[in-house]
Amino acid sequence: MGEHDDLVLRSDADGVCTLTLNNPERRNAWTVPLENRYFDLLDEADADDGVRAIVLTASGRTFCPGLDSGRLTEIAGTTEGPKLDRSGRRPQTYPLGIRKPIIGAINGSAAGMGLMQALNTDVRFCSSKARFSTAYAKRGLPAEYGSSWILPRVIGLENALDLLLSSRIIDAVEAKAMGLVSQVFEPDEVLPHAQRYAAELASICSPASMAAIRQQVYGDLSRSLDEAVDEAQGLLEHLLEGADFAEGVASFLEERPAAFPPLGPKP
Repeated sequence: MGEHDDLVLRSDADGVCTLTLNNPERRNAWTVPLENRYFDLLDEADADDGVRAIVLTASGRTFCPGLDSGRLTEIAGTTEGPKLDRSGRRPQTYPLGIRKPIIGAINGSAAGMGLMQALNTDVRFCSSKARFSTAYAKRGLPAEYGSSWILPRVIGLENALDLLLSSRIIDAVEAKAMGLVSQVFEPDEVLPHAQRYAAELASICSPASMAAIRQQVYGDLSRSLDEAVDEAQGLLEHLLEGADFAEGVASFLEERPAAFPPLGPKP
């Protein structure tokens, strides 16, 4: 194992790859090594024919409080002024480019960078103990890492501005009311529910279809209606020629569960 391999753990079952942020002594605070390990594991899961859906969670009682405080102090305390070197790093929105669905099992509080990574999942379930905050305005920062793009699209313009401007902390009940999460569970039930949901996707849904839909939904957020229709038409023509469509129709006509092929390598 590499030096930082234990910062994010991987386990696989039922076509689902579960990735667990695992730095409980720092409450899973975001660091460059953790970031690299997480993104590397996403790439591995994306390329693995045995994986059809991904679950993201964290160890302990906190999901991710944002940037590690030691790193924040380091950035702010340089004698030449704060520096932020992102050379060689992947964007924080990297998970949105993964082809397989990512389900969030938000086991505890998420703030700043942690909230952004929760938002990078497609469907989010959270613990009743979870709390959420953007945190940026209390640190003298802008809305970072694409949060000003994705938050209004998830919870609406006014709710997004409320959370970004005030940096206030909201609980799980308010997060669900805003649409930030889909459902709220008792702490011990969040991960099992997310894994069951992901396993159902893995069992009955076409990998090629899910990849296309994920590409469409995130891409269409910045397309016009006409562009979205054109994109859908191109994907339709492509999928009509594929094995997934043939299997989907055959399984329907034969009244049996579908046996879709794996997604295969990226083109």
